[in-house]
Amino acid sequence: MAAHSSLSALFPLQSQLDYSLEDTSSQEEKEKRVLEYLRKLDESGDLKVPDFELGLEWLNTEGPLSLQKDLSGKLVVLDFFTYCCINCMHILPDLHQLEQLHSVKDGLVVVGVHSAKFPNEKVLQNVCSAVLRYGITHPVMNDNDARLWQQLEVACWPTLVILGPRGNLLFSLVGEGHRESLFLFTAAALKHYGEQGMLSDRAVGMKLYRDSLPPSILCFPGKVAVDPKRKILAIADTGHHRILVVSNTGEVLHCVGGTRSGWKDGNLSEALFNSPQGVFIKGDTVFVADTENHMIRKVNLSEGIVTTLAGTGVQGTDKEGGAMGLQQPISSPWDLTLGTSGAGAMEDNVLWIAMAGTHQIWAVFLEDGKLPKGSEYGKGTCVRFAGSGNEENRNNAYPHKAGLAQPSGLALASDQPWTCLFISDSESSTIRSLSLSDGAVKHVVGGERDPLNLFAFGDVDGKGIDAKLQHPLGVAWDASSSLLYVADSYNHKIKVVDPKTKQCRVLAGTGEANDVFGPGFTESCFNEPGGLCVADGGKLLYVADTNNHRVKVLDLETKTVSLFPILMEEVDALRLPTLSAAAVRKVPKLPKSAPVLSLAALPVSAGQAISIHLSLTLPAGTKLTEDAPSFWSLSAEGNEWLLEGQPVTGHISDVSQPLTITCSLPAQPQATDPELSLSVWAYCCLLEGGACMLKAVAFTQPLLIDSKPQNGTVPVMLAHAF
Repeated sequence: MAAHSSLSALFPLQSQLDYSLEDTSSQEEKEKRVLEYLRKLDESGDLKVPDFELGLEWLNTEGPLSLQKDLSGKLVVLDFFTYCCINCMHILPDLHQLEQLHSVKDGLVVVGVHSAKFPNEKVLQNVCSAVLRYGITHPVMNDNDARLWQQLEVACWPTLVILGPRGNLLFSLVGEGHRESLFLFTAAALKHYGEQGMLSDRAVGMKLYRDSLPPSILCFPGKVAVDPKRKILAIADTGHHRILVVSNTGEVLHCVGGTRSGWKDGNLSEALFNSPQGVFIKGDTVFVADTENHMIRKVNLSEGIVTTLAGTGVQGTDKEGGAMGLQQPISSPWDLTLGTSGAGAMEDNVLWIAMAGTHQIWAVFLEDGKLPKGSEYGKGTCVRFAGSGNEENRNNAYPHKAGLAQPSGLALASDQPWTCLFISDSESSTIRSLSLSDGAVKHVVGGERDPLNLFAFGDVDGKGIDAKLQHPLGVAWDASSSLLYVADSYNHKIKVVDPKTKQCRVLAGTGEANDVFGPGFTESCFNEPGGLCVADGGKLLYVADTNNHRVKVLDLETKTVSLFPILMEEVDALRLPTLSAAAVRKVPKLPKSAPVLSLAALPVSAGQAISIHLSLTLPAGTKLTEDAPSFWSLSAEGNEWLLEGQPVTGHISDVSQPLTITCSLPAQPQATDPELSLSVWAYCCLLEGGACMLKAVAFTQPLLIDSKPQNGTVPVMLAHAF
């Protein structure tokens, strides 16, 4: 027997077990057969796997783990995943429940092995963001070169590999939907090796990445939508499990859900969501794709209640549908839009759903209607519209024969000749169209002609199939220009497509995963933007810059990018603390040596936001001191009304990128010429020698406020080298 084994050696043995389990329904008998299998496996010799390579990047641990040392005496479940994969997301709840049933002290350890599909997913910081986004609290290895994947001969995502206490292969489970087998195999193996005294209760050094992050107002915002008539936005604050409804100046009008994940209908403060993604707002109604609850929700703002329109709260596998909404299981709805299901139908009678979990487009009928060239459906019906359910890049004149690959964004173009849905088909890295007149699915840009090749991605401007995207998650239609905007998520760019010519080009973003506000579109940076919407008649483009925890505004006329301010009045654990003017006076005085830099008066209008972008350069050979946290403070002596209800102080943990501080002016200012002061304290120490020092600087910014209210954000660019 070879020194190290792979899954190819395990498959023939486990297939016999799997076959024997199919002919019994007794749980006791199933456990008996698994225990017999484990005894035979031990007798035949260990199918040992190689130890983890040195030098791999690890998350949620105090340091690298060794299979032969740190995990010896443990039953180890290796979860081979890539964070873009919806099927991988689907098994995370099973793994979480497994960890609740069997702890590390019991002898069970789950280890995520991230083996990337896309180049963007190989970057550690992007894996960090995914670990936070999905609430993963077990150790995660960044297998960015897929070495362990290849050594064990893993073939697809997700794959679970269960190892015994000697690092020996026991079981593998390929794909999703194996919850019962996972629980059966682990329970039996813990019993088997526990009775032999081979399990260890030794702790594994854990250091959760989430514990080191500062709070923020938004957490991984997924999608953003606008009601063009009322100029009100809905933001899916995905990581905070809530929906924010805000004015176009950033004032929070409604906060729906939040504080924790869950499912609950009821009033706005009691309702619960679980990682909501898609939002659509019209009037007093917000429709929500409640992704990890596998539900479609409706928020009635005038009545102050949340109800469920479709889904049972459990992930479904049905690829046909046709049941009433509350009886119809669905799977990971990622986006939605409101539309009309054909000529003669009542306006806005249907919700179109990007059902990422089954690779399809579904419809939820809000009133009676019919699908293009399809059957009549009654109010409340939830049914498949397009997509075979096979994960493919297959276009077809008949919607049920087309193949989609994790559709994640929808944009309705109801103006002729574009009476269609544009689809951001993330796993095929394409943009597709779905006709609302005949149901035909057609290619727009990206991908390639082979319907089974889901690896035709890149970052190339061009026409049709020559253009290349990388896992795009969002689309937005601008009827005024007949242009389609695309959140090319893993390229960290915003692109624009002309569907008539099929030309695709970069609109904004350098391609670096960063949070830089440049002087123009091509100098600005994004980090996996997930959603966007067009506003002000095609003048503005709002972008949910997901991994930067921000919403950004692209002014399509001036070609500038600004931060959209979120002005939360309530204080809770999910946002930066808001301090009173009295609290500001408690900060230390600036050293006498600190320069005070006076700026020219800034003309602004009531209701506008001031976005301060501060670049700091430390003395050569120094770094920020962790033990003495650096911070900034805003003040407005004699005009404290200017900062009332807003964050006025915050920590500085990184000076490699500009710090952004936002101050929003009230709609009714109490003075027209206040002065805003920004003070900065930076504690830094030498890289060699350990000597530490305090550096400080202050900026004074006189304001000239026009009392006539206006919208928008006024940028202030500040820089200082200590």
